[in-house]
Amino acid sequence: MLDNRGPDARFSRTTQPEIPVLRSSRLVLAAASLAAALPIIAAPRLAEAQPTFPAGAIQGPRWRHIGPFRAGRTKSAVGVPSQPNVFYMAATNGGVWKTNDAGRTWNPITDALATGSIGAVEVAPSDPNIIYIGSGEGLQRPDLSTGDGMYRSNDAGRTWTHLGLRDGQQIPRIAIDPRNPDRLFVAVLGHPYGPNTERGIYRSVNGGRSWDKVLYKDENTGGADVVLSPDDPNTVYAVLWEARQGPWENAAWSGPNSGLFKSTDGGATWTQLAGGLPTTADGLGRLGIGISPSDPKRIYVTATAGDKSGIYMSTDAGASWTRTTSDQRFFGRGDDFAAITVHPTDPNTIFSSNVVAWKSTDAGRSWKSLRGAPGGDDYQRLWINPLHTDVMLLVADQGAVVTVNGGETWSSWYNQGTAQFYHVTADNAWPYRLCGGQQESGSACVASRGDDGSITYRDWRPVGASEYSYVAPDPLDPNILYGGTVSRFDRRTGQTQNVSPNAGRVRSFGPAAAAAGPDYFRGIRTMPILFSPINPRKLYYGTNVVWQTVNGGKSWTRLSGDLSRETWEVPASVGKYTGTPAARVTRRGVVYTIAPSYVDSNTVWAGTDDGLIHVTRDGAKTWTNVTPPQIGPWWKVSIMDASHFDAGTAYAAVNTLRLDDLRPHIYRTRDGGKTWTEIVSGIATDAPINVVREDPKRRGLLYAGSETQVWFSLDDGDHWHSLRANMPAISIRDLIVKDDDIAVGTHGRGFWILDGVSALRQWTAATASAPATLFKPALATRVTYSMYTDTPVPPDEPRAENPPDGAIIDYHLAADARVVTLEILNPAGRVLRRYSSEDAAPAPTDQGNVPWYWFRPPVNPSTKAGLQRYVWDLHYARPTDQCSLPISATPFNTKCEPEGPWVMPGTYTARLTVDGAAQSQTFAVRMDPRVRTPLVSLRQQHDLSVSLYDAMLEGAKLAAEAKAKGLADFAGPSGFGGVAASHAALIDVLQGSDAPATDVVVRNATERLAAYAALKRRWMARP
Repeated sequence: MLDNRGPDARFSRTTQPEIPVLRSSRLVLAAASLAAALPIIAAPRLAEAQPTFPAGAIQGPRWRHIGPFRAGRTKSAVGVPSQPNVFYMAATNGGVWKTNDAGRTWNPITDALATGSIGAVEVAPSDPNIIYIGSGEGLQRPDLSTGDGMYRSNDAGRTWTHLGLRDGQQIPRIAIDPRNPDRLFVAVLGHPYGPNTERGIYRSVNGGRSWDKVLYKDENTGGADVVLSPDDPNTVYAVLWEARQGPWENAAWSGPNSGLFKSTDGGATWTQLAGGLPTTADGLGRLGIGISPSDPKRIYVTATAGDKSGIYMSTDAGASWTRTTSDQRFFGRGDDFAAITVHPTDPNTIFSSNVVAWKSTDAGRSWKSLRGAPGGDDYQRLWINPLHTDVMLLVADQGAVVTVNGGETWSSWYNQGTAQFYHVTADNAWPYRLCGGQQESGSACVASRGDDGSITYRDWRPVGASEYSYVAPDPLDPNILYGGTVSRFDRRTGQTQNVSPNAGRVRSFGPAAAAAGPDYFRGIRTMPILFSPINPRKLYYGTNVVWQTVNGGKSWTRLSGDLSRETWEVPASVGKYTGTPAARVTRRGVVYTIAPSYVDSNTVWAGTDDGLIHVTRDGAKTWTNVTPPQIGPWWKVSIMDASHFDAGTAYAAVNTLRLDDLRPHIYRTRDGGKTWTEIVSGIATDAPINVVREDPKRRGLLYAGSETQVWFSLDDGDHWHSLRANMPAISIRDLIVKDDDIAVGTHGRGFWILDGVSALRQWTAATASAPATLFKPALATRVTYSMYTDTPVPPDEPRAENPPDGAIIDYHLAADARVVTLEILNPAGRVLRRYSSEDAAPAPTDQGNVPWYWFRPPVNPSTKAGLQRYVWDLHYARPTDQCSLPISATPFNTKCEPEGPWVMPGTYTARLTVDGAAQSQTFAVRMDPRVRTPLVSLRQQHDLSVSLYDAMLEGAKLAAEAKAKGLADFAGPSGFGGVAASHAALIDVLQGSDAPATDVVVRNATERLAAYAALKRRWMARP
């Protein structure tokens, strides 16, 4: 038997040290679980934090996921045969998710890990509590993220241990011995953008504590698939794939080492299978393999090999092969999919996952669709329960769906928060909406606040842009949005118009093309489109040149020539493929980012994906190449941001992931691009940077997004700190500062918002060591937390959490405190609310006919060290301990009624007392900007409500006093004892709307107050 493991296979055993278990979090899609903060996980090889901001200091502020709940690309899937409602699916950049109700709801179970990029998930057949996952997307495609190796869980996903293979970067498949959960094989695809030796097929016999490299060709060839024969776990089939992605988009190479291999001695020796399979001489690329559980000699493969591509079948365990179909529909795009599943009990029934999911009942000779859509759902894998064969789990670029009736009907993928965005922008509506192009689905704008107590399916919609694009909301009209290359969407009509500078243009070829002059319309999947921050009518768009329109795309002006590299040296990461036709040096680059100045209308920066930075200082009459000397060809200038304070200052996020370089790169210039400084101290050394932004209110406060988290700097980039907090490790593709919030677009978990960054804007070097610091709260908005009036959406429908209802009050404690109190005072000095860390905070319980899960849990001010947050809801204290809920409740987040009255817009004081030492800050409260009620009407509503409220509080005390004295007339319903009920109903009407009070309500309130005054006079006049 030929040993094909490669020259270093016998000496490649690596032992991994024990790594502390990382506890995962189970975020459900309901508001209550979204409110649960995740552990803060430090990125690997993180530089020591600066003392001006202690590591892990952010405790109270947290990110909230706002959706949309429209799933993204999902690569791997598996179920538990003995638990037919339990399934796991792996989103390529959204982590592993679990359902225990056959897909009705899904919960992420790996959010505490250091990566969210997952290519493989498998459950041990002999123990459903043991799960292995392989990180990295496990694909070769134009846009991807890498991972950091293998993980294992022994408790069905509650906790995880890292198992090594960190440098493998892409792990697409895991095969577990059905009798021994500690024995497994792993296909390691390796670096997608360069050569490396930690790739091939690995075996572990001790649950991943150590690994043997058992099948290896060279540093360019990785493991793409591995499966065990159902009747003999020592018989192993593996696919090697020689493939490389390149620095420019859609650059891809393959080589002669791809093939299908078999071992019959548990991986000790291997034989490459032929017998009718296409070879690399035929152009063989990736293969996918499926084995019949009921007849292990029956094997199927999909093969990408030019004219010999197809689905092949073997009936003799791989010795010989016959092509059963050459129809491209059933196996095309094999480099993307290549997934064959054989029915558990019928070797002739097979399923092919491709653009459409297909089913054949005659061994692949004829086919019928199982599931698909006109746009192509792009299916990745199908799992069939061997004990209940009508139960299947199917994953695609649109997420995961389950059928329990053999494919007649399927669960929804509109319940998974795994949307992949390339960019994020915000409109000027209130509440503002976040917008972007969603990979595989189109586009979406999602409200940052829902009117119905949470953000639901009512609060987002597509906006006519392409799946890769920026979306640029019109600053003057949030109903108009531009996107793609270029579309114009009108929210009022729902119509989308093509307003591109090359709309309807047909590209010429041959002599006609030369006569047509230069090509100014070269583009790739995501091209910049954004409005000028100074001129709200000026819209910029980038191809390989910069374009401008000031009339909504009716006409365009070209502002530059081709700003890309005219020639360049092929980067070293291309390696052995240098010199091939696909690596030919041509002008390929595009303008990938445009950054107009916030302070000078004549200054615009532009960066290209092939590593150039240009600036114009004269309104685009001339452009100057100001590329930092450190930047080489195909260092992608991902996003630039001009300073909000100085026309000569700019920042550039430069991404070298496609050069097989995971190091972070951020550059800063303060002299118009003459000199640049790299500013990455404190950022993990394996965190490629996608975006950098400057805070518009504090100079030198910067934010950056990497492939795993958000970072911030307080000193203009000289030192950086983690801002991950409760967010899962995920690819941050874009980030903006909207008013007082940070919003990010992730490539795998949708949009996230960190509400309120006032504390960061006010942080000083002394803050970290001061015993306690109360930050000045930002402007607070008085808005009803829910305007919904009908029966609620069920708790298991996907929803996202609304922003904090009221004033965000942040404080920092240098060390744990004993007692913390927070008081809110009005301008007259009256204490409206008092909160204490010592207040009772019982967990919600069933009350009457209301289940516990409808109530908002009480929260006290924290005494723990770090940056903490408390939210005052802009109400007076509740007038009673009694609690009722409206019919329009919000799961896990409904406030008890009656509430105290709203406060008026104005200035208030927050007073923080920490272990006896007090400090205060004033802040402003405004009305919901949508409310147009005159201030005089709001004042009338407020004054009547507060008078009734004060009478309620006073009446309760007087009723108790009267009762103690035996004065039944004063204590009973006709006396002070009846005040609460009669006043509460009027307060409820007055406070139920921000509209002016009706004459009837005003008259009734006035009469009740007069009656109460008369009752008090009688009380005071008693003998």
